[in-house]
Amino acid sequence: MKKAISIPLYTLGALLVVLGLAVGLFFLAKKIKAAKYTKMAGPTASILTHDNLTFRDLNKNGRLDIYEDNRQSLEARVEDLLGQMTLEEKAGMQFINMIIMGKKGKLFSTPMTSHLVSLVLPPTAQEVVGKKLNHFNILAIENPVHYAEWQNRIQQLAERTRLGIPITIASDPRHSAQKAVAVELTGGFSKWCEPIGLAAARDSLLTFQFGDIARQEYRAIGIHQALHPMADLATEPRWPRISGTFGEDADLAAALSFAYIRGFQGDFLSSTSVACMSKHFSGGGPQKDGLDPHLPIGKEQVYPGDNFDYHLIPFEKGVFPAGTAQIMPYYGIPMGQTKEDVGFN
Repeated sequence: MKKAISIPLYTLGALLVVLGLAVGLFFLAKKIKAAKYTKMAGPTASILTHDNLTFRDLNKNGRLDIYEDNRQSLEARVEDLLGQMTLEEKAGMQFINMIIMGKKGKLFSTPMTSHLVSLVLPPTAQEVVGKKLNHFNILAIENPVHYAEWQNRIQQLAERTRLGIPITIASDPRHSAQKAVAVELTGGFSKWCEPIGLAAARDSLLTFQFGDIARQEYRAIGIHQALHPMADLATEPRWPRISGTFGEDADLAAALSFAYIRGFQGDFLSSTSVACMSKHFSGGGPQKDGLDPHLPIGKEQVYPGDNFDYHLIPFEKGVFPAGTAQIMPYYGIPMGQTKEDVGFN
């Protein structure tokens, strides 16, 4: 009897040892990979002096290039930078990936039990140096001070890449008083109602004031891009993202989307703006059965009563006139709108 019991116990113990070793090797491999890519980065940019002004020598060639000179026009700087970029570097700019902070503002290198997503994310150095990415969507920010320190560290790493292109950090909504769908954890920010609450107030000025305050808080810690507002119409009551919309009234959603974007961006994009990536063109609210198109089961979007044009109104009357910097399409397929039923993307 004792022997019969001891065999399963030994087997379980052996499995636990093997599992422990596997986890340890997994963590070690991530740490080694982070160190490898950090070492691959070049030196920090030296300082160049021209006409009693200082500039960073981002490509480390010892001279002031057009893209490094903030006295030059935006168009000239972009053209000069594009001319120096490799195909890999251009490809890296086409992606935006999730990113997390390491402990106490350090760059992420090894998985953390407090962030399960860290098990699947590559180390930050691998993303920036190895994959040549420079656009990221930051997840939880529990401490703004640590975040500001992290922001400095990731920009210093980016400066060490071949052309020293800075990192652009984007964010999903962060100001909700409650944890909701697509709202990221943030400590230290002001707390507001969800957009559906702003819609209930039916007050464009209040919505603008929210955007303006949120803009200042984003900029204070180095977030330059907002992955919002949601101009989608809440015409399907089973859809789980209604709280992030301005409701089902197309004209109201248009007016509030306009005010929201102007609060974040101003009348035009400037060095004090937060660029809005408005979503989800061309209207992601009418989900069949209320299912989520992040998953294949929810890929179909339907427009009962042939109301596709109604879902365009918040974009045509609000988002586009406000001058939104970018547009995010939704992930589903607008059914019956084209011969082939192709997805938004």
